[in-house]
Amino acid sequence: MNRNEKAGLVDQLTSDLADAPFVVLTDFGGASANHTNEFRRRLEKHGLRMQVVKNTLTRRAIAGTEKEGLDGQLVGMTGLIISGEDATAAAKAIQGSLEKKDPIEIKGSFFEGQVAEGDAGVKLVASLPSREDLLVMLLRTLQAGPRNVLGVIRGPARDLLYLLKNYETKLADAEGGE
Repeated sequence: MNRNEKAGLVDQLTSDLADAPFVVLTDFGGASANHTNEFRRRLEKHGLRMQVVKNTLTRRAIAGTEKEGLDGQLVGMTGLIISGEDATAAAKAIQGSLEKKDPIEIKGSFFEGQVAEGDAGVKLVASLPSREDLLVMLLRTLQAGPRNVLGVIRGPARDLLYLLKNYETKLADAEGGE
């Protein structure tokens, strides 16, 4: 790879990282090429991609950004997984793609300005509600206010209706008893 290609790769990686809310570094040194490719295919099913970039080029791409804290974890064979908009879905996909005895390990991650070592960050982000769940909660919250106001407005009319119905029943009982 010549200098221009490296510069283009660093620019592309910088723009990809700038847009990504969630970044995961993996260590695939103990995995075979077939196993690494299987892991990549499992990630691709969820819309993620694992990219292998030289650590020095990754350092250049994250230099001066909030993701610069990942620098200390760029040692050895490193795979870079960059999420799309939904970080929780990405974390769940990564966690689900790792098998129990998987030789691919998570070195660290970046989410919301925080750098985490090991798989702790992935587990934390995977435990968060998904974007769809958050939208449902927001919609329920927005609907609760008007629903409560409507209940308060309907309350006196409903109470009057019950009172009249009870009075009608009482009169019917009194007439039937005579």
